[in-house]
Amino acid sequence: MDIITAGILGIVEGLTEFLPVSSTGHLIIVNQWLSFSPEFTKTFDVVIQLGAILAVLIYFRSRLRPPFGIWKKAIVAVIPALILGALFGGMIQTALFSPAVVAWALIIGGIVILAVERRPKPPAIIEADSVSYKKAVFVGLIQCLALIPGTSRSAASVVGGRLLGMSREVAAEFSFFLAVPTMLAASGYSLLKGGMHMTGHEAFLLAVGFVVSFLVAWAVIGAFMRYIKTRDFRVFGWYRIALGVIVLIFLAR
Repeated sequence: MDIITAGILGIVEGLTEFLPVSSTGHLIIVNQWLSFSPEFTKTFDVVIQLGAILAVLIYFRSRLRPPFGIWKKAIVAVIPALILGALFGGMIQTALFSPAVVAWALIIGGIVILAVERRPKPPAIIEADSVSYKKAVFVGLIQCLALIPGTSRSAASVVGGRLLGMSREVAAEFSFFLAVPTMLAASGYSLLKGGMHMTGHEAFLLAVGFVVSFLVAWAVIGAFMRYIKTRDFRVFGWYRIALGVIVLIFLAR
């Protein structure tokens, strides 16, 4: 049963990490039915993101060569989230990691996505390499909203990019690059905190979740990049609102 749980959670992570729907929010919801011990679940949910990171590195492998301009901007952009996460991460996790908070964050985020897509501005930035350091930092600041579970790191950075004049493709691509240092830091911290106490069985389950997350995320990234070439993000806005309402109805009952 634990292997099945690890596989399902890996699928959820891979499907949702790079879509603007909140992987953390989905995992919090799914964890109401499928989870491990409380401490290992926290570590598992964070560390399987490394599988999704590997998918980004492989999908954009041709961009890993010098001059690394977009990587430098992504590293600079992630600094605000690292600082706020270090200062308030534990407090946020204790106070806000609940289905109710996730539901409201999904709904509000969905409304914001619909509002941004309703009046799209002609993009001024059509190449990811053209993103300035200033705009990268602004996107990084907006990404900090994703510390609230259900907001979605991808949604925050993509919407932020769109508001700053990036095309959908550029906003999504920069979001992917920004995800790498963000999730490496979060996963590394989680491993240092809980990995030393991990049993062999837990390490095996983590490996299962990692592999499944990687395979699913790799497929999702390619499909998502093809999708946004001809379509907007409104379907994700409506999905967020619908899921948030369903969760609130379930909680009310």
